[in-house]
Amino acid sequence: MTDKPNNDQPSSVTLASRRSFLKHSIIAASGVALFGGMSLGMRSAAWAAGGDVETSKAKLGFIALTDAAPLFVAAEKGFFAKYGMTEVEVLKQSSWGTTRDNLVLGSAKNGIDGAHILTPMPYLISAGIVTPNNQPVPMSILARLNLSGQCISVGEEYRDLKIGLDSTPFKAALEAKKASGKKVSAAMTFPGGTHDLWMRYWLAAGGIDPNADINTIVVPPAQMVANMKVGSMDTFCVCEPWNAQLINQKIGYTANTTGELWHNHPEKAFALRSDYVAANPNAAKALTMAIMEAQQFCEKPENKEEVAKICSQRKWIGAPYKDIVDRMKGNFAYGTGKVIENHPEQMRYWDDHASYPFQSHDLWFLTENKRWGYLPADFDSQALIAKVNREDIWRAAAGELNLPAELIPASTSRGVEKFFDGKVFDPENPQAYLDSLTIKAMA
Repeated sequence: MTDKPNNDQPSSVTLASRRSFLKHSIIAASGVALFGGMSLGMRSAAWAAGGDVETSKAKLGFIALTDAAPLFVAAEKGFFAKYGMTEVEVLKQSSWGTTRDNLVLGSAKNGIDGAHILTPMPYLISAGIVTPNNQPVPMSILARLNLSGQCISVGEEYRDLKIGLDSTPFKAALEAKKASGKKVSAAMTFPGGTHDLWMRYWLAAGGIDPNADINTIVVPPAQMVANMKVGSMDTFCVCEPWNAQLINQKIGYTANTTGELWHNHPEKAFALRSDYVAANPNAAKALTMAIMEAQQFCEKPENKEEVAKICSQRKWIGAPYKDIVDRMKGNFAYGTGKVIENHPEQMRYWDDHASYPFQSHDLWFLTENKRWGYLPADFDSQALIAKVNREDIWRAAAGELNLPAELIPASTSRGVEKFFDGKVFDPENPQAYLDSLTIKAMA
C-alpha cells in the first residue's frame, strides 16, 4: 500500500476542457459500425442456434471487493468449467484505471477480455471518454453483479458528529476545517464510476458542491484505509471489506450504506469486450450462465460464511475474514454504536433481480455523468445503451438455466426510482430529473 492517493484519472478537470474533448470523442458513439453489434433479430437467431462454446478461454479482471464474489465463486466451485469454459483466468487488478487499461489492450495484447466493473465504465470506455487518445473500445454488459452494498465512511475526526444520511452537519465541519487553512478531500475509485456518483449525490443532497466545496481524489479501493489513516481524505466511498476494516482499525466509521441513498441500487456489472462477444457468442453466454449460478450461490444465507472465506483468500481480496463476514451476512455495525442485523440494504447478488442489467439503470448512470460534466448534455444515452447493454444475452442464459418466469423481468425498465432525499428518476423523462437537481456541473 502507498500512503499517497493514486490518481488513475485526473481528479478535477474544468468543465470547459472536459466539454472540449468530449464533443470530439463521442461523435461516433451512436454509429452501429463502431460497435460491430448484431441487430436484435440477428442476436435472437444466434441464441436460438445454440451450440458449443467457440473457445474455452477468457481472461477476466477483478478488483479486491466483495461484489466480485460471483467471479471468485464461479472459479472456486467449478461453474465456469461446468459450462465449457475450462480455461478461464480470473486476474486481480490493482485499480479501476488498470482494469480500463487492460480492457483496452484485450487478451490478444496481454490484457483482459472482460471484468467485474463499475457499471458506468463500459459506457465511458465504449464512448472513448476515459481511454487513451479518446479512442472508443466497444464494451458489452452481460449481467449486473450486485445491488447495493457500498458505504460512505468518514474519518475519526468527525466522530462526535455521528454523520449519517444527512450530510448537512458535514458541510459546516468542512467549512470550519477549510477556514483553518487545511484541505478537505473526498475519495472515490474512478471518475464517473459508481462510488464517485454515490459520494457526489450524498454531498450535494446536503448542500455540499463536490466540485467547489471539497477536493475529490481517486484512490484504489484497497488503499482507502491506509490513506484515511495518514489523513489523505475526510471521507470515502467504496465497497467492502474496506469500510468494515476502517472501523476495525478505529480510523473512522460508516455514515451510511449506499442502499440507504437509493434502495436496491445497481452497482457492479459483468462486462466483456464487444469483439470477444461477437467472435464467441456461445462462450459469452456460458460465462454469463456461470456468473448467474455463482450469484445464486452467493445469495443463499447458508453459504455466506463460505463465500466470506473464499473472499478472504490472498489470491482474491486478501483481507481478514473478520473484516468480511459480518457485512457479507448482512450485519452492520456502523462504528458509532449503531448496529443493524440483517440489514435491509445489504448487498444482493441474486434476489430482487440483482443479476438482470436493467437498461433504465444504465440510463440513470449516464444521466448522472451528464449532471457532473463527464458527458455533454446532448449525449445520446439511449443509442449507447442499445449497443452496450446486452440483456438479450442474460435472457438467453436464463433460458438455458431454466429459470422460472418470475425470476426474469418482463421489462428492460425497473420503472420510476426514488431517492432518500425525495428526488425521483423517471427513465421516461431523465431531463425532468436533471432539472430537479440544484447542485450540478452542467449548464
